[in-house]
Parts: sequence; structure tokens; C-alpha cells
Amino acid sequence: MRQKIEYQTVLDFQPSNLKLTNEYFEKYERISEILDQAPEILDIAHEDLEEALATVNDGGSDDKTAFKYTSDTVLRVILCRKIEGMSFRQIVVRIDDSRYLRRFVRIYDGPMLDFTTLNKLENTIRPETWQTINIALARSAVDAELISGERLRLDTTAVEANIHYPTDSSLLWDCYRVLARFIEQARDIDSDAVGSNRLQSRRVKRLHTKISRAANKKRRRQKKFKSLYKRLLGKVAAVCAWSGSVVNELKQGILCDEYPDGDAAAAQYIVAEMEHYIGLAVKVIDQTRRRVLEEEKVPNDEKIFSIFEPHTELLKRGKAGKDVEFGHMILIQQVAEKFITDYDVFEKRPVEPELLVSALDSHKRLFRRLPDELAADKGFYKNMKTIKKLEKKIETVSIAKKGKRTPEEVERELDPFFRHAQRFRAGVEGTISFLKRVFRLFRVMKRGWERFVAEVGATVFTHNLLILART
Repeated sequence: MRQKIEYQTVLDFQPSNLKLTNEYFEKYERISEILDQAPEILDIAHEDLEEALATVNDGGSDDKTAFKYTSDTVLRVILCRKIEGMSFRQIVVRIDDSRYLRRFVRIYDGPMLDFTTLNKLENTIRPETWQTINIALARSAVDAELISGERLRLDTTAVEANIHYPTDSSLLWDCYRVLARFIEQARDIDSDAVGSNRLQSRRVKRLHTKISRAANKKRRRQKKFKSLYKRLLGKVAAVCAWSGSVVNELKQGILCDEYPDGDAAAAQYIVAEMEHYIGLAVKVIDQTRRRVLEEEKVPNDEKIFSIFEPHTELLKRGKAGKDVEFGHMILIQQVAEKFITDYDVFEKRPVEPELLVSALDSHKRLFRRLPDELAADKGFYKNMKTIKKLEKKIETVSIAKKGKRTPEEVERELDPFFRHAQRFRAGVEGTISFLKRVFRLFRVMKRGWERFVAEVGATVFTHNLLILART
């Protein structure tokens, strides 16, 4: 059985004479106390980390002299990375060079994790696990009477995925260069499977560049523009067909056991990746042909905005300076103590009024009661019938109406309690700004939908720990 935590501590070092340094240490000390007072958090994380740590710790060796990393250490290093706002490379150097942070993460005089291992271990924690960890922390805070459920505020915001601005030509170029790379890798394994055809990466890139320059001109010749796209589409369609034949040849070689063990594993990886990107390339070719050549208006739900992050959604929120964003919407629900009691990440943009019911249910499960005050912006307004239904259960429902108002509705929104709740609602904007500025949640740099959601969960957990540490 793998160890979750190292209980043996070492002697403390001489405290600093600087007030600022001591405040920095006290923040981490308070976070450490909160984690120790809620051992169920570590139990939840340990379920995901146990198997991965068995591999890291000398392949599961029972050698008692070797240093063994624990789930507690990994969780604390992840927290340090989020709090310090550093990359994996930067945080391992920061902890390795800091006597106090070594003590906080509980490796003491042992060797520090390398950044690639830390990355793999962090990715092991599933998004569902982060959700459960946040619930466990919230319940612990409720039991300790650190947060209360009298007031609740909601808001949604967009978190960007790590993609370049998508244009038809850039997506086609992405498809070509990725498939070309796998063809070259397949050639090293089985040149007969690939054949003697030559790749034309430079020519395709020049086509993409010409189209980009032509698109930037105010007056472009439509016929020439379409002819460039036809040539680019032809090149990408050809490499897709070629990739399909390479996949079939590699599959045949694997079935016939023609490759050594190492090459067979590499061939299986190439086959899986090529099949994935061929499917995406076909969709990109189709949407480009419809949009550019046939001048059809393709719905956003049918478009791909990145072959590397195909889950990405186009968001039009009408924000100043940002006509469109590429990422996902998240929901934040927060109580008066600035603690985020729940969150959600949506693969497809939700209808905000429909989120009220689930948010109130979540609040009731945590606090065993509905809030006395509910505050949200106009986006959560559906109709006055829904508002009046909520007002039967909640004392103050501060959600302004969209459009024209009757005298009675104007009087409702001028009520001092309504206006006070709206001022309270504005505080969630500050929290969203804090998440994006301090924890860099304006853009998730990790790849894939699962890791996107997990990164949001880890950020919310770190934010909540800092809030409790200040209490």
C-alpha cells in the first residue's frame, strides 16, 4: 500500500526578521493547517495518485532507503505552482531552492520532483476528483463555521483555450503539417508502407501565406482568392488520402507481426494519431469548401476551431475589445466570505436562467438551507413569473429585468435591499478578475477537455484555500 503522507517532520529553521517574509510563511502555514484539519481531501486525491506514485517511486520498489514521494507532497507542490503563478519548470526550481517551501511540501532534505514527473502526476488527478475535493473543503469550512450560506451570488465567465486565431487556411495548414509529420515518422519504421511520394510542406505553407495576405487586403480579387483555396484544399485532401493508405499498410504490418516490439508500439501510436487527425482534417476540408467555395453560412456548432483542441467553442459575449472568444463558459457561485462553494465548466454555452435551479440545489445540499439573498446579473433573468416563484422561497432575489419595466418593477429594483444585493453581486466580478490575473485562468494552457476542466477545478481549490487562510 502506498504512503499518503509523511508524518515525520524535521527541526524548524531560524525565523526571518522581515515582516513581509513572515507574512508569506504564515500564509503557507495556515494552508498547511487547513489541509491537515481536512484529511478527507488527501484521501480523495490519493485515490488518483496512488498508482502513478507507485511507478515514480522506483517502480514500486520496497527499498526503504530510497526517498518515497507521497500524495500529500504532490498536492502541496500543485498548490505552490498555482499560488506562485509559475510553470512546472519554474516551480521545481523555486521549491528546490527554498528551505521553507521544502518544509511546506514535506520533502525536507529529499530530492525534488523533476518538472516532467510533476506534470504527469498533476494530470493524473481527474476533473471529477477536483470537484469532489472542492466539495470536501467547502463542507469542512461549513463545519468550522468559516463560511455561511445567508448570501449567494452567481456569475459566468469565459475561459479561453490555448489555440491560435482560427482561419480556414491556417486550419488546413495545421492538418497538412501534422499529417506530414506522422508520414515522416512512419517512413522511418516502414518505408515501403509510405511509398516514394514526396511531401510538399513548403509549397502548402506558401499557399497558406498567400491566402492570409490576400485576406488582409480590403479589395481582393474573389476568383484568385478561390483559386488559391482550391489548390490548398487539393493538397490537404491528397495528404489525407495518402495518410489513409499509410494507416492501412501499418495496420497490416502490425497484424502480420512484421515489426520489432519497439517499432510495433510506435506504429500503433502513429496509426491511432493519424486516424484521429484524418477525421478532423476531413471536417476542416468540408467546412472550408462550404464556406469559401460554395459561400454557405456554416453554423458554429458544425465548425472545428482547432484540430489540437477540437472541443473549443466560439463565444460571442459582446465584450468591449473582444468580439469573439474561443474557449468555454464557467459558472462561479460564491458566498459572502468570497468562498466559491461550487463551479461548473460547460462544453457548450448554457442558457444562464436555467442554471439557477441547479445552483440553488447545490447551495441547499451544502448549507441545508436556501440563501436569504440571491444576486445575479441580467443574464440570469428569464421572466417575472420565475422571479416571483423564487421570492416565495428566498427573501431577496436581486436579478434585474431585461427590457422595459412597469412602475411596479421599477419600484422593486429601487428597493434598498435589492440595490444592496446588487452591490454584493458586483463582488463576484472581482473574484473572476482575481482568478484570471493571479492564477492565469484567462487561458488554460493544458491540452484536452479533461485537463481543461481539471485546471479550472485546481484553480478554484487554490483560491478557496487562500480565502480560508486569510480568515
